[in-house]
Amino acid sequence: MANRTVKDAHSIKGTNPQYLVEKIIRTRIYECRYWKEECFALTAALMVDKAMELKYVGGVFGGNIKPVPFLCLLLKMLQIQPEKDIVVEFIKNEDFKYVRALGALYMRLTGTSVDCYKYLEPLYYDYRKLKVIDRNGVFSIIYMDEFIDNLLREERVCDIILPRIQKRNVLEETNVLETRVSAIEEDIDDVESEEEEEITKDVKKIVPPPPVKENKPPRQSSPHRRRISPRRRDNRENHRHRSPIKRRSRSRERVDKRHRSPDLKHREDLRYKGINKKARYEREDDRHRRRHIDRSYKEKDREHRVHRESKRDGGREDKREGGREDRREGAREDRRNSGRDSRREGGRDEKRESGRDRDDKGRKNTSKADQETKDANALRAKLGLAPLRP
Repeated sequence: MANRTVKDAHSIKGTNPQYLVEKIIRTRIYECRYWKEECFALTAALMVDKAMELKYVGGVFGGNIKPVPFLCLLLKMLQIQPEKDIVVEFIKNEDFKYVRALGALYMRLTGTSVDCYKYLEPLYYDYRKLKVIDRNGVFSIIYMDEFIDNLLREERVCDIILPRIQKRNVLEETNVLETRVSAIEEDIDDVESEEEEEITKDVKKIVPPPPVKENKPPRQSSPHRRRISPRRRDNRENHRHRSPIKRRSRSRERVDKRHRSPDLKHREDLRYKGINKKARYEREDDRHRRRHIDRSYKEKDREHRVHRESKRDGGREDKREGGREDRREGAREDRRNSGRDSRREGGRDEKRESGRDRDDKGRKNTSKADQETKDANALRAKLGLAPLRP
């Protein structure tokens, strides 16, 4: 009887409110001493006194899964289901932070998405410290705004699975909630505005104001000013008052030179190309002419050289051989032979013997030539031709 939900309680999330706590944890709460002694026959009015006595926040701890008083009072609130105004007063209580934490957790379990954002988001500005006990029984410190953020974002707080709620951006798009502006953004805007004001003040200090022009009287010319000669004055007047016809003609000439038609440009380009082509042909003709002159000079030098060499040899090689190359080679061989003989022997006798050998060679050559003429005359006699002279 003592563990049942009240008869006139409304179902939350389609089920019994006590079923929001898991069965294992719920049975542990029913069996604990604090539930039996302190939470028996509690009402909504007496719940405040018990909540004010809380010293820490948490779920279960130890190896035997022992629940904390905070969790026992939460289950008692789910059992008796207090009115919404009482829960809101729990949340707005600023004197007792654990009463506020208990009301926030109950609102997160039983309230709608809009109520959760509406009543829990203002608690972001509460920066008081809370004691939290973990599963190992170790205490730690957490801040109130961090605890509220865990309620709105996490899936499990104080070993209780939290029901799902809608995202805030979805509610903002449907115009159910207004867009939230965080305190940090407001502080940043204030700081930026202050900095801009300081910068503008500094700029005004640095940049001097524009000088004010004084209305001075017009400057009068001095009586001792230098006068211009009449001839110079006439030249200036002539220079200033030129005839407009000349100016116009000059401007037209400049326009014609600057803005020439494309046809005229094309003709000038063709003319320029023709001049270049003609000059190129003339250069090629001069080059061919020079080559021809150089060849003629080279041939003349070669003929003069050959004639000079033939004069040195006395015309002997022309009779013996029938070409230029043979004559040159014969002359070179004679020189080499004569030089070698003179070096080896070095005497007159040897020179005489070499002369005799040359005579013998000449006789042999003449005998060969006579024999050839005889053979040729015999052949010509057979053909009926006149004989050759020896």
